[in-house]
Amino acid sequence: FRKVREEHDFFTVVRTPELATKVTLQPIDRYDGLLDAAIIFSDILVVPQALGLVVEMLPGKGPSLPNPLTSPEDMKRLKKKVYVHKELQYVFDAITMTRHALEGRVPLIGFTGAPWTQMAYMVEGGGSKTFSKAKKWLFQHPEESHELLQRITDVSVDYLVAQVHAGAQMLQIFESWAGELGPLEFETFSLPYLIQIAHRVKEELGPEREVPMTVFAKGAWFALDKLSNQAVSGFDVVSVDWSFTPEKAKRVSEGRVTLQGNLDPTVLLGKEDTIVEATERMVRGFFGGNGGQRRYIANLGHGILPDVSVDAMEVFLKTVHRVGKEIAAESLREGEVEVVDEVEW
Repeated sequence: FRKVREEHDFFTVVRTPELATKVTLQPIDRYDGLLDAAIIFSDILVVPQALGLVVEMLPGKGPSLPNPLTSPEDMKRLKKKVYVHKELQYVFDAITMTRHALEGRVPLIGFTGAPWTQMAYMVEGGGSKTFSKAKKWLFQHPEESHELLQRITDVSVDYLVAQVHAGAQMLQIFESWAGELGPLEFETFSLPYLIQIAHRVKEELGPEREVPMTVFAKGAWFALDKLSNQAVSGFDVVSVDWSFTPEKAKRVSEGRVTLQGNLDPTVLLGKEDTIVEATERMVRGFFGGNGGQRRYIANLGHGILPDVSVDAMEVFLKTVHRVGKEIAAESLREGEVEVVDEVEW
């Protein structure tokens, strides 16, 4: 990936289906047989770009929006109607191309950023330690905040539906800045839009095309119970960060959804025995013992860090597979699980 980036800037890779496909396939090829899914190489900030804002990826700094929304008046600069097949066709082309290139080895995941997280970037102009500008909008301009969140939601629904039609077999919503909100603010400015997206996407796809949907609300420990109410939230999978113990996550979710997570990514900067120990503790915590989570996706509790070595990731993946097989064998001996021969994606 770094070699690709030496020749192309970040959004050139995102907007070039051949390059996005190449980068998406790299970990699947590198860790052959160890990864159970691929996620399309893209970025959550393609939605603000589609709405008309300039987004740059600055080396060593991350995303930057040089002309953010400084007041509700600035919403006039946004496109009133976004035609996703015009603005984001490169993502759909990359999904289709990648799906063919995978040749059925693993399923392909599509994604988008949640409305509050998108709004935070659009108002802050990038990342922030306090998100004071974006939160100021919520408290000073609640009506306009809801208007902006709804506009982002409408684009997100069209975008996700089109990803499935292009070949995505699962969808994930990243609410990366959920933890910057208090419980009341989350229920007011985040949760309703997450629920709306999940239900609208499934309704538009219909039962024949519907795919599993995952939500990741980082830092929103207080929201796990409501997100786990699948009938209300609409989500099939809830991803948790490392602030949860597996035992607490299982207790709160009560088996109503599949859980995903949740190793602290910085563990992969540790020694090999540290990675093995932490990974085994995580997998056994979610998947083994009494009350084991029978629907579980082993993963990190957030994105992988740039300075993690490929060897450290391999240790993590091999440990997940080893421990998963050990737990399955233990459960079979105890007659606790039913063997399923085939999983349909």
